[in-house]
Amino acid sequence: MLVGYSSSSEEESEAATAQNKSCSRQCREEDDGEGDCPARKKAKTEEQVPKTSRLPLPGCLLTMFPEDVDSQAEDNSLHGGRIRSFKHERGNWATYVYLPYHPEEEFRELLEELLSVARAHGVAMSSQEEFHLSLSQTVVLRHHWIQPFTQSLRAGLVHCKRFVCSAGRLRVYCNAERTRTFLGMEVCTGHAQLLNLVQAVDKTMTEFRLDTFYKDPSFHVSLAWCVGDMTGQMEECIQELQSVVDEHEEGPFLLRLDGVELRCRTGNKTFRFPLEQ
Repeated sequence: MLVGYSSSSEEESEAATAQNKSCSRQCREEDDGEGDCPARKKAKTEEQVPKTSRLPLPGCLLTMFPEDVDSQAEDNSLHGGRIRSFKHERGNWATYVYLPYHPEEEFRELLEELLSVARAHGVAMSSQEEFHLSLSQTVVLRHHWIQPFTQSLRAGLVHCKRFVCSAGRLRVYCNAERTRTFLGMEVCTGHAQLLNLVQAVDKTMTEFRLDTFYKDPSFHVSLAWCVGDMTGQMEECIQELQSVVDEHEEGPFLLRLDGVELRCRTGNKTFRFPLEQ
């Protein structure tokens, strides 16, 4: 009996398999002839449903955040060949703290003379677009850090007093990546007050786990720059450049920098921190 039952089951299984194959063959034939096979109907229905396309953003929204520039779209030729020290990423804001310097006409005339001497020695330098004395390294802030970072700076600088410092000695500087060379004027008075400010700024940097300032800083105002490491060429003519400063028509030129307020530049925003009188 068991053998007969088994034989019957196998026959029924074979019959079911043959029926399934016949149905599958029929569906394929109907597919080829665009028949009414349910699978074909479903595929046709899906093809008839149009895909939803995204509407373009209004132009006003695209221009709301001009500081968010795609790093892949950056063109160094638009920045005089300058290369970023770190890769630009959305939400990362290049940030530094500094004392601003507001040049007078006398300074600009002197600077033109210095650039002329450098050109005569084969170094084409460009004047800085703005002049300042750095009190921090350039660091990267996330956007949501900006408010607490500037609040911390303000609290740390609340008791720092105003002062005056001066600079008159030319020096050549090169960035760590050796991609830019600078002609700067080094501070000769006010060094102690600047160190006090750096100490306050470094406290905030440490709080946010960012790089502090150099241990033995050469405080200076950058006057001009050029692409590449041109330290050797500039050192060859540094004495001639210094003589332009020392033999100024009204006596040795001395750059006077009034320490009235610190500023923090982060992205395209500038925060001001007035010093105590």
